[in-house]
Amino acid sequence: MRVHGRLVAAGWRRGSTYRAAALGGLVANVTFGFLKVSVLTAAVAAGGGELAGYDTRAVIAYAWLSQALLGSVNLFGRIDLAGRIKDGSVAVDLLRPIDLQTSTTAQEVGRALFSLLPRGVPIVVLAVLVGGMRLPTDPLVLGAGLLSALLAVVVSHLVVYLVAATGFWTVETRGLQVFYMVVAGFFAGLFVPVSIFPGWLFALAQATPFPSMLQIPVDLLSGRVAGGAAAGALLVQLAWLVVALVLGQLMTRAGRHRLEVQGG
Repeated sequence: MRVHGRLVAAGWRRGSTYRAAALGGLVANVTFGFLKVSVLTAAVAAGGGELAGYDTRAVIAYAWLSQALLGSVNLFGRIDLAGRIKDGSVAVDLLRPIDLQTSTTAQEVGRALFSLLPRGVPIVVLAVLVGGMRLPTDPLVLGAGLLSALLAVVVSHLVVYLVAATGFWTVETRGLQVFYMVVAGFFAGLFVPVSIFPGWLFALAQATPFPSMLQIPVDLLSGRVAGGAAAGALLVQLAWLVVALVLGQLMTRAGRHRLEVQGG
């Protein structure tokens, strides 16, 4: 645990070096946040003040909180490990006396948690001050929301590890990364809340880990889901975390036997 804690800290420091990129990401997220709020509030108004259980207040919270988390949850499928598998330098990682999956995820989570400071927190503050968003005041509700956000970050990076690990067999993973980005964004609730999907599509989304990366933490942070339902949502996230961890271990072990590195 101490080694992984240091890796999280290293990832945090790495993220803190790209401050200009963080500022650019903040500007982009705020811009698209205003666009998302405009479109969704218009949809709610056209629906008579409610859309699949979302009123104006709830849809505003959804829009801003999803933008605040976007810089930390990995819905884009990119990770440095994919390049290291492609060029063979992952062989050095496999020789280290530490698990490849957990060490890679620890560094990525550290970087992602730093992103909450320059990108996530300012968006929440802006949304509360001028965006019309109101957060729940119950400490238990906020605590559950923050725990859910942390689980979302970990789950997203564990799943992206699986995408990168396919490089042991395919070498080139960029096509799969693009496919992942499209599917993950849609089923995570990045564009519209998953709960407004038609029944069959909602059931399909629930059968994937993607709502655990964005929709669930947004629902808990906004107070839309609380009490027993919040506990159930946290258990769903924990279940997907375990599934992704186990699959990653199996793929890493198989990849060790598959990997072939040539050259000096």
